Amino acid sequence: MTSMVTVRATEIVLPGATEPDGLEVRTRDLPDPAAGQVVLRMEATGVAFAEQQMRRGKYYDQPPFPFVPGYDVVGTVTATGPGVDASLTGRRFAAVTKTGAWAGHLLIDAAELMPVPDGVDAAAAETVLVNGITAWQMLHRIAKVRSGAIIVVLGANGGVGSTLVQLARHAGISVIGTASPRHHATVRELGASPVDYRDPDMYARIREIAPNGVDAVFDHVGGAGLEQSWRLLRHGGTLVSYGTAATKDEEGDSRLPVLKLFARLAAWNSLPNGRSAHFYNYWAGKRCRESWQRRLNEDLAHVLRLVAEGSLVPRIAAEIPLADAASALALAESRTVLGEVIIVPGT
Repeated sequence: MTSMVTVRATEIVLPGATEPDGLEVRTRDLPDPAAGQVVLRMEATGVAFAEQQMRRGKYYDQPPFPFVPGYDVVGTVTATGPGVDASLTGRRFAAVTKTGAWAGHLLIDAAELMPVPDGVDAAAAETVLVNGITAWQMLHRIAKVRSGAIIVVLGANGGVGSTLVQLARHAGISVIGTASPRHHATVRELGASPVDYRDPDMYARIREIAPNGVDAVFDHVGGAGLEQSWRLLRHGGTLVSYGTAATKDEEGDSRLPVLKLFARLAAWNSLPNGRSAHFYNYWAGKRCRESWQRRLNEDLAHVLRLVAEGSLVPRIAAEIPLADAASALALAESRTVLGEVIIVPGT
């Protein structure tokens, strides 16, 4: 256990369902780390779609208001609690928190820390943390897409989407990526064939590129278009759904769209047509915590190795100081950026 110095933590609080400018900034003395915990000094955190849903009260299992948002974080350990190896102090780690990461300092269970190599910048590591693990697991653990296949990535300009495109191209997989026209040049640079997501005939355009169907579709949108994604699949193809963006502004129970989605996927899987449908849940398997965490560590290590080699380029839209988190959230929701909006400590 390292010696303790009282840490004054700056935190961003989501007080209730609000617009981005309703976020509040507070400071408080952080308690000493308990047994098994460390104090992590934030170097980079991000704005995920989860926070965009949480501020509306629409995330599937978010905590009651008020709370500190922030799905994941990269930072340096500054203190360790009882039972934690003191040599962790001064080393950089990543962690996935679901909430709590929009803070200058935070308490983390040491068992949840994932090493970040010294050669990878904190903002770059943050950009491919949940995004990279999600993309890697969907591509290689769920859909198990092989070299020579062709896939569709909806939202190819987003944090997960741009990472998924690059991982697929690195694995020898052809990609059709949807995005707004302003991002088509970048989608081409990533190695994908772009299609305008606003085109009412978007799915017809995809079929023109892949008339025999595709091997996998990665769909974070959900809603009415999900059936069209399912129809794109050839025999043996896989649909991976990992979000319900189409329903984020709907009133009512936030769980209902997800439950409807589960029912639809189950119904498709009952059909004898050689195709399969899955919902990707980052937290699936956490009941077996040790094996779940081991998979995360392995998959993040694969992703960070590709970053270090230059084979995977993190797409950072902007780096904005923690105290201006409201601007970061508004920018992420503007649908104008390529990649992820990163929050940094600032001054």
